[in-house]
Amino acid sequence: CCCAGPAEGPPRPPRGGARRCWSAGRAAVSIAEILMNRPHARNSLGKVFVNELFSALEQLRFDEKVRVVVFKSEVKGVFCAGADLKERAKMDDAEVGHFVKRLRNLMDEIASSAKMGLIETTRGLLPGAGGTQRLPRCVGVGLAKELIFTGRQIDGQEAFSMGLVNHAVPQNEQGDAAYQRALTLAKEILPQVDIASGMAIEGMCYAQNIPTRDRQEGMAAFKEKRPPRFIGK
Repeated sequence: CCCAGPAEGPPRPPRGGARRCWSAGRAAVSIAEILMNRPHARNSLGKVFVNELFSALEQLRFDEKVRVVVFKSEVKGVFCAGADLKERAKMDDAEVGHFVKRLRNLMDEIASSAKMGLIETTRGLLPGAGGTQRLPRCVGVGLAKELIFTGRQIDGQEAFSMGLVNHAVPQNEQGDAAYQRALTLAKEILPQVDIASGMAIEGMCYAQNIPTRDRQEGMAAFKEKRPPRFIGK
């Protein structure tokens, strides 16, 4: 289930599922927390759980106040165990294909003591939620192959050092280290210019776009009623 909590503090977590709650210092600095709470399955991603996460993200997509989204586990000692393989074993081939595609779409939408890894190869599987494509783009092909082929798990500091994550923060006594870092980021992301200055910045950026070959190709393709062939220049 998903529910919204007040800015002063989120309600007590439900017995299972994912929920959406607000934690914000100011009205203009909104942080959304998605708390995962499926203790009996170590927050593994089953069909119902994935649907709940989709629902929470869909609510956040159109909320202009949100600057940062924090995913947090309410299950002690685990963040997310990955796909629910017990549930997967009961699916036929068509159901598996459909679920993996949906899981990949979920990944498209989305602390230093944490452990992370693509451990599918240790179970005779392949990363099916987009890991084989996203990881090489983040850390390079060679390192991505090593992590995928070995199924090795890394901690937050290792992930930070290889460029897989932007920040790794040690957990504090209050258990909200990620939230505090997110709050800092949210404040930095706040609009800092008035509309006139913003228009001037937009004008400068557009001026850089005018002489590009891709802009010229886009205009030509539109005129000739054909798909554009962009080259990134």
